[in-house]
Amino acid sequence: MRRATEQVMTEAAAAGIWVVLGSAHPLGDGLKPHNSRYVIDDAERLRERYDKRFCSGDPDETIGDLAHYTPGDHASVWQVRDLTRAALICYDCRFPELDRDLLRRGAQLVLHSFHTAGLPAGRVAAIAEQIGPGDAELNRAETLSYPAVTLPAAMTTAAACNHLWISAANSSAAHSLWPAMFVRADGITTGRLPRESPGVLISEVDTTERLYDATAHWRGRALAGVWHSGTTTRHPRSRDRTRL
Repeated sequence: MRRATEQVMTEAAAAGIWVVLGSAHPLGDGLKPHNSRYVIDDAERLRERYDKRFCSGDPDETIGDLAHYTPGDHASVWQVRDLTRAALICYDCRFPELDRDLLRRGAQLVLHSFHTAGLPAGRVAAIAEQIGPGDAELNRAETLSYPAVTLPAAMTTAAACNHLWISAANSSAAHSLWPAMFVRADGITTGRLPRESPGVLISEVDTTERLYDATAHWRGRALAGVWHSGTTTRHPRSRDRTRL
């Protein structure tokens, strides 16, 4: 794995591009590795590493990701020319606090990688049955599965609520539950690959473009813990919440 990563570093330098590469980062000393993303610059250097912080599983750490990986403990934010980028991995999306924290750190583009693929056909059918075929009409998605219904919606929500650009890359392997997509900072999807088909999605990021931003006036307040817009009042009719 180290040799393959070094080869990618060499190829990135030769092409003059940055690469964000998924890998397992070994720790040694009997510890489980991190589930990581290496940030490789165009000069063959490892500039940053993000370690997945929210690994799926239970508190006993015997199932899911926690049975195989050690969770990370840091945010990863880095600058490439005039764009500030950050990384998240898969199950991290269930914790919107992470996106908000990245926004506080100045992130503009979040590279969020997923691997919701490789499930046996029987497992996919079981998920659909759990959701309930009767609800398929109300939850239109690439597949009737929790990831296909909720993850694209989560990416749209994270982008629109935080005014972040989000690259949501997913595996194209068989039984991939939803396709890779790119979401603009106003929550609009601007690119989507075919599901279960290898491909490259090229997306343009223009942070100077004036996009719709419903939360612009009050987002700073919310980040600071002031959870209302406008000016509040201490009028008795406002304070007394047990009378009509």
